[in-house]
Amino acid sequence: MPSICFYFEVHQPFRLNHFSVFNIGNTRDFHSTYFNQHLNQKIFEKVAKKCYLPTNNLFLDLIRKYDGKFRISYSLTGTFVEYCEKYLPELLDSFKELFKTGAVDLIEETYFHSLSGLYDDLDEFEDQVKMHRQMIKRIFNYKPKVFRNTEAIYDNRIAQKIADLGYKGIITEGAERILGWRSPNFVYKPVNANLKVLLRNYKLSDDVGFRFSARNWPGFPLTADKYANWMSNSFGDVINLFMDYETFGEHQWVETGIFEFLKHLPGEVLKHDNLDFATVSEAVERYNAVGDIDSPWAISWADEDRNVSTWLGNNMQIACFNELKDIGRKLKKKGDRDLLYIWRLLQTSDHLYYISTKGFEDGNVHAYFSPYDIPYDGFINYMNILQDLKEKAESR
Repeated sequence: MPSICFYFEVHQPFRLNHFSVFNIGNTRDFHSTYFNQHLNQKIFEKVAKKCYLPTNNLFLDLIRKYDGKFRISYSLTGTFVEYCEKYLPELLDSFKELFKTGAVDLIEETYFHSLSGLYDDLDEFEDQVKMHRQMIKRIFNYKPKVFRNTEAIYDNRIAQKIADLGYKGIITEGAERILGWRSPNFVYKPVNANLKVLLRNYKLSDDVGFRFSARNWPGFPLTADKYANWMSNSFGDVINLFMDYETFGEHQWVETGIFEFLKHLPGEVLKHDNLDFATVSEAVERYNAVGDIDSPWAISWADEDRNVSTWLGNNMQIACFNELKDIGRKLKKKGDRDLLYIWRLLQTSDHLYYISTKGFEDGNVHAYFSPYDIPYDGFINYMNILQDLKEKAESR
């Protein structure tokens, strides 16, 4: 009897201002100089209106309609929560209402949605995980049992650290390079840690996240009854459907029928005696691991490669990443909390995502999200800001 495990990533980055090389050394107010507050507020409020608020309201109605049998899970990044607290407190209240139903689980991640899990040591990674833990405790009075790293980045080293921090489960991509012939519809464990691993079924997830409105896709149109039938005929213990929350209303516009699809999906699923819904914590508790997975090299849910080339795939990205690490070492020696916060905002993975030079479908997706005309513009802008911050780290 497969359990359907819906998990949604809810994240907004702090996008950057245009920052000329001539600005280096002349910064006073770091936050307003580095980050485009007007653009950030505009985008956040637009996505809240199109996605966050209507989807939250719909899910709350569905949970009540089906007496809690419809169950879902979220991870809310620290940057997203900061947006809510500054611009739209009622949005955060709507997540609180969802959580109060008992049908919603919360997932841990790095506070800044960063790539700190790829640093040479995991001290900064651990700091950001603990910051996220404190935030969830403050807002929801809850301690998550399951962890999901930025963009589902995962390797053996990260798995061991998460086990050491006391979590019961971790989420990552159901990539063939760690599964081989095996199905993602089972729970696994790392070769080196006492931890359960939930693996994203990327085919069924992407049917909604990417292909829902694609008229040239053989599965079009995707209806709730068709999707429920596909899952009912799937083999395994748990079908992990992990996707960006912005799928609903932002990436897939209301005109595509995405909200009607969601409205009818729980009812269609529950028509099947062999299907139910589970939160990530319930999936980890309910099912035993059927085998080990070994990931000496990092995987992720991003792009066709499903590795970290999304953020570290060219020399521009690697140069920026190395500067980030170097600046961090300097700032931690100084102990300047204000600059450390700015440095952590600059660690958000989106900044390196915009500098990707991949082509084909991956490149189209990167270009859709990027505020820059070409990746090189993003590189120059980001590197100028890093150089300014580096100068401050060395002089203060």
